[in-house]
Amino acid sequence: MAYQKLQSSRAAAVTPSDTANIPSVSGPAGETVNNGCVLYVGGLGDVRVLTAGGDDVVFSAVPAGTFVPVNVVRVFSTNTTATNIVALW
Repeated sequence: MAYQKLQSSRAAAVTPSDTANIPSVSGPAGETVNNGCVLYVGGLGDVRVLTAGGDDVVFSAVPAGTFVPVNVVRVFSTNTTATNIVALW
């Protein structure tokens, strides 16, 4: 099982995109590996993501104020209705 820490040292607002991954800020400078981030969902809705493992999945009816403890590399704009999504590393 992958290690998932409970605290974050970095955060950034997420702009959902069907083509662009969330830029990784967690690795050393110049590193191209994207291990993903955990999401905070501020506004109720569905969240379609691409996981670090390559899975395309929709989390349905995510309540406002929820953490999604999955290593995510992209939040798709298609099929995402949740708002105020924040990436945490």
